[in-house]
Amino acid sequence: MTQTVPSPAASLPDTSVVPPVWGRIFSLEVERGEGSWLVTRDGDRYLDYTCGIGVTNTGHAHPRVVKAVQDQAAKLLHGQQNIVYHEPGLRLYERLQHVLPGGPWQAFLANSGAEAVEAAVKLARIATGRPAIIAFRYSFHGRTAQTMALTAAKDVYRGAFEPLPGSIYHASYPYCYRAAGGAHDPAACTCDWEAQLDLLFHQLVYPEKVAAIIIEPVIGEGGYIVPPPGFLPRLREITREHGILLIADEVQTGFGRTGELFAVRHWDVEPDILVMAKGIASGLPLSGIIAKADIMAKFAPSSHGGTYGGNAVSCAAALATLDVIEEEGLVANARERGAQFLDGLRALKASHPAIGDVRGLGLMLALEFVRPGEGDGRVPDPITTKRVQQACFDRKLMILTAGSYVNVVRIIPPLVTTAEEVDLALRVIGEALDEAGA
Repeated sequence: MTQTVPSPAASLPDTSVVPPVWGRIFSLEVERGEGSWLVTRDGDRYLDYTCGIGVTNTGHAHPRVVKAVQDQAAKLLHGQQNIVYHEPGLRLYERLQHVLPGGPWQAFLANSGAEAVEAAVKLARIATGRPAIIAFRYSFHGRTAQTMALTAAKDVYRGAFEPLPGSIYHASYPYCYRAAGGAHDPAACTCDWEAQLDLLFHQLVYPEKVAAIIIEPVIGEGGYIVPPPGFLPRLREITREHGILLIADEVQTGFGRTGELFAVRHWDVEPDILVMAKGIASGLPLSGIIAKADIMAKFAPSSHGGTYGGNAVSCAAALATLDVIEEEGLVANARERGAQFLDGLRALKASHPAIGDVRGLGLMLALEFVRPGEGDGRVPDPITTKRVQQACFDRKLMILTAGSYVNVVRIIPPLVTTAEEVDLALRVIGEALDEAGA
């Protein structure tokens, strides 16, 4: 009996087959991606400055990554790490030992960002013999039970799932635009985050009971908040004073996103454990942690693992991704295009009073929207935020929102984006701001 194969033009199943738990940002039916662009089944082209939420740093379907995936898929799809060694895995493990200065470092590979955060927390607890973890307000670390407990970006991520794992404490983050004493320049930060952390130690948990402090070097889902210059260096000093490990969650900031391979390099801060995912493999599921070798050695054999971690095809994609980032100068391009974008956004702010703040580092950029003339001038305005996002989408530019009040537009271009594409995006955003009455 001959089986009929649907043609490429055949109708897709109705979108109702996808459960509504996947909250829709856009509803495009995409056929393919090319660099900074997504192409629909109808041939419409959209400038994708969502980057798969910070994943496709090398752009969509980079030829070198595609070839690496194809070549590896023809050899071995899955070789479980407890059972076999495979070439892309060994080469990636070795390469990841050298992506940070200092060391010696060692990597552990998993699948998702949440899994990697879980691994970091488990490692910190077993390495120190301490139970407690401190995270920060506005942070996002994942959607598993443990990582939800660490997350404080927005109520929807954790509000319906109590009770959550305990011995988690949230410290104050230096959000200079929303400081209690008024918005101020991060370069002259007056936030009292250090005093609040000291108070936390006096009110809630002994510092000698804290295994680790986990921090996103630039806050992600909580609003793309760039810290003041002295924050991470001082936090590193405090953790060392108390024998607390510092975990840098670079899931969203890593692999060139901020104009350094990892964001901690902007402040010359050396974490004890670094969490990575998203941009590591250009869209294939891969994540991991990098830790000091003596700390990683605290993981006894079989005390942690996973079936798919370090998948052979994903590792091949990661090696090709690192090649592309290095050989095509994508970290430098992120710095240059980020500076171009930030200058353009600041120029737009001057004529749009609903933009309360413009901020960013590399190609991790944000506009925060407020209601001018209400309260102290910093009342969040999620309605205008959504209007601007929709007006950009209507003009075939895809951007995302963020922030605890969903009043931040975040812009996440691929690191391969061009000066011409950035100029196009700025023009579209300007038109969208005008249409939204910002």
